[in-house]
Amino acid sequence: MKTSAVVVLLFLGIQAGYGQKLKVFISVDMEGITGLVSSDQVGRGGSDYQMARRWMTEEANAAVQGALDGGATEVVVNDSHGDMRNLILSDLNPAATLITGSPKPLSMMQGIDETFDAVVFVGYHPREGTTDGVLDHTISGGTVDFIKINGIEMPELGINALVAGSFNVPVVFISGDKAVCEQAKAILGEQIVAVAVKDGIGKRAAKSMPLKKAHELIRAQVKTAIQKRKDIKPYKLKGPYRFEVGYRRSSQADNAAVLPGVHRLNAKTLQIESKDAVEGFKFMRGLINLGRDD
Repeated sequence: MKTSAVVVLLFLGIQAGYGQKLKVFISVDMEGITGLVSSDQVGRGGSDYQMARRWMTEEANAAVQGALDGGATEVVVNDSHGDMRNLILSDLNPAATLITGSPKPLSMMQGIDETFDAVVFVGYHPREGTTDGVLDHTISGGTVDFIKINGIEMPELGINALVAGSFNVPVVFISGDKAVCEQAKAILGEQIVAVAVKDGIGKRAAKSMPLKKAHELIRAQVKTAIQKRKDIKPYKLKGPYRFEVGYRRSSQADNAAVLPGVHRLNAKTLQIESKDAVEGFKFMRGLINLGRDD
């Protein structure tokens, strides 16, 4: 084969994306999955839990397929709910790798690093205290009243997006109830692709779209989000990073206040400061774990 022909073939291969890798990280929570509205559905041992984890797995599969449709060559799925052993591996799209179990150093974001091109959030819920937020809470409903980072009250999506942003990876998609989609756009910007699969009617009721329709929509919109990923900036805040943990009870703050470097703002609020967002995130998670007394 002539040299000129080889050059042409190499050029065409490059144009077609030959040899290019596109890695997508998918964090899957449960409270924001289509149709789920009760702790009996999202809590291990609940009468509807087995049904709910199947729905969770189906929704994860829709996102995985959407990422593949959008050009992903590698997809990592992190089970991000409760004990993080909810997704059914035997039913998960075999194109994806599953991270499961807990505790994990980065919790809902375990596995993320600078090699990824985009992050997708599936089944997410709004922060504690959200009006008409389905199963609203922040990390630990029995322990945490609020989390603030640099003065901004954060839902889990914002906290996790900051972790992703520390590795320069943008969050491009979120699904869940209407309230969490609105919070995502307020914190991360209007460019994020958001799919509201249900509209909350208080904490434990919602108007939900059919499962099949939700799966089709998530698949299509994840594809769109992956394709427009370069237009979406990673979420970043200027350091140093001040993490505030507001507890439900003063006794919970008592438990965690003994650690060096912890500043007590009031009876129920502790603050730590870190030059690194990821290290601050880990410290915050430690404070939450120490604070549990239920």
